[in-house]
Amino acid sequence: MNEVAGLNEVLLIAGMALATIATRIPVLWWLSLHPLSPAIARALKYVPLAVLSAIIAPIVLLSEGELALQFNNAPLVASLVAILVSWRTRSLLLTILVGLAVFLIWRTVI
Repeated sequence: MNEVAGLNEVLLIAGMALATIATRIPVLWWLSLHPLSPAIARALKYVPLAVLSAIIAPIVLLSEGELALQFNNAPLVASLVAILVSWRTRSLLLTILVGLAVFLIWRTVI
C-alpha cells in the first residue's frame, strides 16, 4: 500500500469519527440539561427491542424478497426453537448454541 492511500484511509476514518461526534455530542449535551419526561423515558426503553426486531424479522421471515413460512426456511425454524429454549431455560448461552445448531443442521439436511 502506498503512503497516499494510507493517508486517505486515515483521513477518511478521522472524518467519519468527527461526523459521528458532531452529531451525538450536541444531543447528549442538550439532554444533560433537559431531563426527559417519565413517559418519554419509558417509551425509549422499547427502542432496542424495536430495532432488533426490525433487523431480525426480514432475515427470518423473508426469502428472496417474499414471505417464506415454509418448512425449509432454516432461519425461521431455528428462531422458533431458540424462542422456545429461551422461554424454557432463560439461558442466553444455551439459546444461542441450540439456535445455531438447529440452523446449521436444518440448512444442511433440509
